[in-house]
Amino acid sequence: MPAKKIITVFGATGAQGGGLVRAITSDPNSEFTARAVTRDPNSDKAKELAKLGAEVVPGDVDNAESVRKALEGAYGAYFVTFFWAHYSPEQEKAEAALFAKAAKEAGIKHAIWSTLEDTRELVPLNDDHIPTLRDIYKVPHFDGKGESNKFFTEAGVPTTFLYASFYWDNFIYFGAGPKRGEDGKLALTLPIGDAKMAGISAEDIGKCAYGIFKNPKEYIGKNVGVAGEQLTGQEMADGLSKALGEPVIYNKVPAAVYRSFGFPGADDLGNMFQIYDEFEEKLNKLRDVKASRKLNPGLENFDQWLSHNAKKIPLN
Repeated sequence: MPAKKIITVFGATGAQGGGLVRAITSDPNSEFTARAVTRDPNSDKAKELAKLGAEVVPGDVDNAESVRKALEGAYGAYFVTFFWAHYSPEQEKAEAALFAKAAKEAGIKHAIWSTLEDTRELVPLNDDHIPTLRDIYKVPHFDGKGESNKFFTEAGVPTTFLYASFYWDNFIYFGAGPKRGEDGKLALTLPIGDAKMAGISAEDIGKCAYGIFKNPKEYIGKNVGVAGEQLTGQEMADGLSKALGEPVIYNKVPAAVYRSFGFPGADDLGNMFQIYDEFEEKLNKLRDVKASRKLNPGLENFDQWLSHNAKKIPLN
């Protein structure tokens, strides 16, 4: 029996990478084996991946030698950056450049780069109806990734550019879920107007990536968007109401109000939601639910995700 092909997964203990590692290790007929890269191989999450059959290795995405070592002998690689750990698009761009160079040197046959739109191609910097942030960005956590696509293309790395959607898991871990007001009622506050926004279970992103790795001829060189469902704010509030067993109001606020909330990244996220609102058709066309289900037949819609996650959403 030929040896299985190694997929090196960066961010293996995170949402996207963990989903990919679990997708590979749970498939007994997989042609791949997972090499899970993490800063701390002794963490509980890393140990869980090792129990599933992944090869867990230490790695630092800011260290060229560490990245190079993690890619040795690998067929493919999943590259993802961690904006919310440092809030720096410059750091993301440096990491992406390092990834692309190391992938080329390692002879990677199929890379997936977890990216997002460079929103400056949609709204020029001199268009102030969406504020320019840090002098050179509209949505920093999108723009740094989108700008970095060129590193993989210019290096000649066979790459699929994977565009994720809004994580429904943000309702649990990122403080984006419904909040109880002074009147005791729950409200979901989003500045997306009446637009449908693509959303997905974070676990499904990794499963979709696995589908891409299984079909390299179809997906190398392509932009692939993934989504579990496209929903308005009202539809999300209705789904939450049903799952939580009490009414959730959709609090439709202007993006400018959301930007003023003052939590770290509020301006970045306010701009992001405004992009989702104003460019609904363009963003959703890329994030095709039917195509995502082809990659991942077990893809969950919002109600399915809520059925086993609603109780985890903090409601204070």
